[in-house]
Amino acid sequence: MSALAHVPTSAGQPAAPPGPSRGRRRLLPYLLLLPGAAWLLVFFVLPLLQLAAASLYDPSGSLATGYAMTGEVGNYWDALSAYWPHFARSFVYSAIALVLALLMGYPLAYAIAQKAGRWKNLLLVAVVAPMFTSFLVRTLAWKTILSDNGALVGLLRDVHLLGADGRLLATPFAVVLGLTYNFLPFLVLPLYASLERLDPRLLEAASDLYASPLRAFRRVTLPLSMPGLIAGTLLFFIPATGDYINAELLGTPNEYMIGNVIDSAFLVRLDYPQGAALSFLLMAAILAIVFVYLRKAGTEEVL
Repeated sequence: MSALAHVPTSAGQPAAPPGPSRGRRRLLPYLLLLPGAAWLLVFFVLPLLQLAAASLYDPSGSLATGYAMTGEVGNYWDALSAYWPHFARSFVYSAIALVLALLMGYPLAYAIAQKAGRWKNLLLVAVVAPMFTSFLVRTLAWKTILSDNGALVGLLRDVHLLGADGRLLATPFAVVLGLTYNFLPFLVLPLYASLERLDPRLLEAASDLYASPLRAFRRVTLPLSMPGLIAGTLLFFIPATGDYINAELLGTPNEYMIGNVIDSAFLVRLDYPQGAALSFLLMAAILAIVFVYLRKAGTEEVL
């Protein structure tokens, strides 16, 4: 027995055994991070490195003959020059869908957070309920709704908002509508989280200071909801830009986005170097947009 165990404390009780060393306490947070770090290494970093290597393969190779690593950086220029319209279409469709989602999602999130009362939980369930079903099933449902023989198209033709041969399916409108619907919850939920913490007394104070409702929104509500707005727009825009299901099911090849081209390169044409190069170009473009957006949003929040 150690002599330390028999040394009485000032209260006459034996001293407690010494705790873990300072070094072990310092290591504990890193040990807790190990499972997550290992998961990211195996399922994100290593596949990303493999994808980067594939983008530099000799494009004349194939799965049958194999690909030679030739450091072919020209794959990036070839991919961009061949498919830049699909890149542009992806960003335009996603931007339009984001604007529509903001016009619908912000008032919805505000109403749930500040006005719903005892109906708040029910409305939140209604927002996330579509996500209980498959993304594919939801998109197929819109294909049925927008079909040429559907009730919606028939009604629009009857009121002469569509011509006799007019259609909604297989148009840019259908693709943008699908993007807006499928990713709307990713925008609403972060907005709700920010608006739910908004103190109504701040709006009352703005009204007492003779601020109009619009000015109170611009000076009080909008700045305080910026964290949720930034998170929601990113969670909406990033997956919408890379999506290919909506264009595949609700559009035609004329509406295909860059995700459809990447899908075809890997699974149909088996052109791995081009598919990998397109994937990296898409990631680089999205990262650049996100960086600029976050810097601009951070500057405006400070101002």
